[in-house]
Amino acid sequence: MTPTLRRFLIPAAVIFAIAVPALQMGLGLGLSAKEFAGQGDTTLRAAPYAFSIWSVIYAGLIAYAVWQALPRNADDRRLDAIAWPAALAIAGCGGWIIASSADWKWTSVAVIVASAGVLIAGLLSTPRDGTGGWKDRVLVWIPLSLLAGWLSIASALNVLTVLTAKGMLAGAATAAAVAGLVAVLVVALAVLRASRLAAYGVPIAWGLVAVWVAERAVKPDVAALAMGAAVLVAAYATWTAWQARAHTA
Repeated sequence: MTPTLRRFLIPAAVIFAIAVPALQMGLGLGLSAKEFAGQGDTTLRAAPYAFSIWSVIYAGLIAYAVWQALPRNADDRRLDAIAWPAALAIAGCGGWIIASSADWKWTSVAVIVASAGVLIAGLLSTPRDGTGGWKDRVLVWIPLSLLAGWLSIASALNVLTVLTAKGMLAGAATAAAVAGLVAVLVVALAVLRASRLAAYGVPIAWGLVAVWVAERAVKPDVAALAMGAAVLVAAYATWTAWQARAHTA
């Protein structure tokens, strides 16, 4: 992406991602995210407080949009390289709200999985060595890593929600919940290992703990697995952060 296009497209994507849910909620259009999830949350769910992480993600995305648009960053090729994946994933957040409010179940799955996949691929393929220092870490890589991490665990929950709502998990709900948690754990550890972006693991551990909170009274075995996965992801993310700091020291 050219610097000129990047400087306008990223803010546009962020505005779209924030404005769509605000308008949907304010005007009461279609299903709310809670109503959409409520159609199939009996297999696996997260405590409602987990979604408060969006305030942190939105703040980070706003900071990223402003930072990458500054004249001083016009010639930063790394920002150019990550721009398309970032713009698509950020816009996908608004797209998911549209799909869920219209109750387009499989479309919601396609949007969130594609958004997570394209952003993870972008983070893995974009070099981060060179100049930039802590400002790039705080204003670019951490916000995008947080978004990618949340989209990863949200994808698993979304898939299970839709499969449950469609009646495709009858008699296999526990097995599906376990499979979903294992998939999240495997993806999280693999991306952390490949990217060395510790922030990616934060929303995943956060979401897994929220699953434990929501399921511990009804499905203690599933809840225990979620907590164990959260501990593993948090530990590996911490180790990744330590390794990255030692590498740059």
